[in-house]
Amino acid sequence: MKYSRLIAGTMTWGSWGKQLSKKEMAALMNFCVSNQITTFDHADIYGAYTTEADFGNAFADSGLKREAIQLISKCGIQDISDNRNNSVKHYNYSKDYIIWSAEESLQHLKTDYLDLLLLHRPSPLMVAEEIAEAITILKKEGKIRDFGVSNFTPSQMDMIGLRMDIDVNQIEFSLTEHSAMHDGTLDYLKTCGIKPMAWSPLGSIFKDDNEQNIRIHKQLSELKDKYNATEDQLLLAWIMKHPANIHPVVGTTTEERLKLSVEAAKIELELEDWFLILVAAQGHKVP
Repeated sequence: MKYSRLIAGTMTWGSWGKQLSKKEMAALMNFCVSNQITTFDHADIYGAYTTEADFGNAFADSGLKREAIQLISKCGIQDISDNRNNSVKHYNYSKDYIIWSAEESLQHLKTDYLDLLLLHRPSPLMVAEEIAEAITILKKEGKIRDFGVSNFTPSQMDMIGLRMDIDVNQIEFSLTEHSAMHDGTLDYLKTCGIKPMAWSPLGSIFKDDNEQNIRIHKQLSELKDKYNATEDQLLLAWIMKHPANIHPVVGTTTEERLKLSVEAAKIELELEDWFLILVAAQGHKVP
């Protein structure tokens, strides 16, 4: 496996969340690696363009070898920030910008290469040929190993994929946001051999108090004892049972929850239990 079964999402490690110190970040990296989470998911925009540098400084002090981990980053979103001179949020996928952004991520993360570079969100103005030129250069120079996209539809992947290989699509996927299972996205990824990664894999289940989540909690509570698992673990196991081999990106910084997330990969939901959970989310039986 190129990437660990569970992936550590770093969006809330810095100023957008827990504001971990350099020492705390280094300790969390080591904890992740010691618990089989070796892939770390970044984006240049995280922490208003600061979290990659914070992570890189901590990585330098972590004692971890570069070959022991995999680093993912994303580029393209131009946000309004004190760290960018933008007048409006937009996207930039020009050849020069993609190369510049990747090189900035390398510098901030204190590494010579990215294991995976993703285009963060599709832009209506993206030019596939220009993207291909940038990715070809970055690969030839050894600055990235794999290339992928995030939040792209099958037709958008076709437009890009005709000109270069797409290795990964990182999409929103969870029990409460599983449209990719019905709109052809996961079918397309499996057919084309593109690896899916899922951001926000727990969805809105622990955020919103609504009828859907009440049904889901009730069903999960009825299965917890059977599988000796927490609700979080059952939600992750539900995702990982899908034959597309989805890799959840977990955003927690809590060590116990990270450890439980890894153990969720060992849970094999029975067929009918998987559908019971789906029915609870949908509020009706399958067609």
